[in-house]
This record gives sequence, structure tokens and C-alpha cells, in this order.
Amino acid sequence: MEALRWLLGAELVVAGSAVLWREIVGNVFGLGSALLGMRRLVWAWPVGMIGNALLLTVFLGGVFATPQDRDLYGQAGRQVFFFAVSVYGWWNWSRSRRSGVNGEGVAVVPRWAGRRERLVLLALAVAGMAVAYPVLSALGSWGPLPDAWIFVGSLLATYGMARGYVEFWLIWIAVDAVGVPLLLKGGFYPSAAMYLLYGFFCAAGFISWLRTSRAYRRLPAGGSTYAEAIA
Repeated sequence: MEALRWLLGAELVVAGSAVLWREIVGNVFGLGSALLGMRRLVWAWPVGMIGNALLLTVFLGGVFATPQDRDLYGQAGRQVFFFAVSVYGWWNWSRSRRSGVNGEGVAVVPRWAGRRERLVLLALAVAGMAVAYPVLSALGSWGPLPDAWIFVGSLLATYGMARGYVEFWLIWIAVDAVGVPLLLKGGFYPSAAMYLLYGFFCAAGFISWLRTSRAYRRLPAGGSTYAEAIA
């Protein structure tokens, strides 16, 4: 019980402002998940789920009496949905790895989404914003419009990662572009800093997955391996 109280209340003072250690640790797990995801390793999913659990308590600041006493319900809610989508991603990547995709045993083969898949993503984005914005406004979420996009965009990006869409990195960049100013205004400085770092990292991840997808497309139907394609 004492360990739990410490975890919920431990703070670090930065430039005169209190910052929760669980916000820092949760974002470190999130970065670790992104790094593992760029390498297409299944461990990306459980590592990210730990970060989701910690950050859920951070963004419900009014509930958990954190120094940042604003409730960002979109930010908090997306941690719950992240957790649920991550279960699917963990299962899908584990299944792909066991099947030995292209003989490499990788978790997922990056590819561009097809036309129909992109239309589905666009429809989900529009429908998600149409629902999330009024709901978050009614709940009194701080910054409901950007919070709604962060919520919807994050879910689309996580689903895209689970499916192996190269575009998921671009969706994350769009989320980060909105998230950094929102979090800075709300006083969530570690999360804002991590969002900024994520933006640069997502650009690198996009280039990495793009190159990998092109290498796989060059593979002949009969049998060269990915390593031979990029040699």
C-alpha cells in the first residue's frame, strides 16, 4: 500500500513546478513501445500497455489529485482504448511472427493501406470526431477540440500499427502536432516534451517502414528473403 501511495504521489520539481514521476515513467514506456514498434517487435504492445495504465492516472488529474488538476478526458480515455487495441495488436503480431512471414519470422510486414482501407480510416476519423468532440465538451474536458483529435487520431494510428500500415506514422505526426501545444498549455510538460520527441521519432519510423515496405515489394514471388532484398 505504501508503494502504491508513493507511485501515485511521487513528484519531481522542475523549474519550480511539480511533475509526477508516473507521468515521466509512463512516457518512457510509451517511447520504448515506439522504439520496439519501429523494429517490428511484439514486445512493443505489452510495454506500451504499461505506459497506458500509468498515463491514465495522470490525465485524470482531478480524480487522482495530481499537481495538474485538469481532467483531459480524451487523453485519459484514449489510454483505455489504447489498452484494448493493443490486445488486438499483440495478438495479430504474435500470430504473424509464428507464421513466419516471408520466411523471416517478423511480427508484421509494413505496407501502404489500400484505397478501401484509407477510405475506412477517413470515415472513422470523421465519425470519431463527430462523436468525440461533443462528448468531451459535455464532460468539460479542457481543450475539447484538440483533445478530440488526439483521442481519435491516436486510436487510428494504433490500429494502423497493428495492421502494418505505413501511414500510421503520419497519423502520429498529426497527433503530435496538435498535442504539443495543448499539453504545454495544460502544464503537462513531460508529456509535451515526449510528444515533441515522438514527432521526430515518427518521422524516422516512417522512413524506416517505407524502406522496408519497398524492400518487401521487390521480393520475387518464389523466394528471396528480406535481407537479400535490401542487400
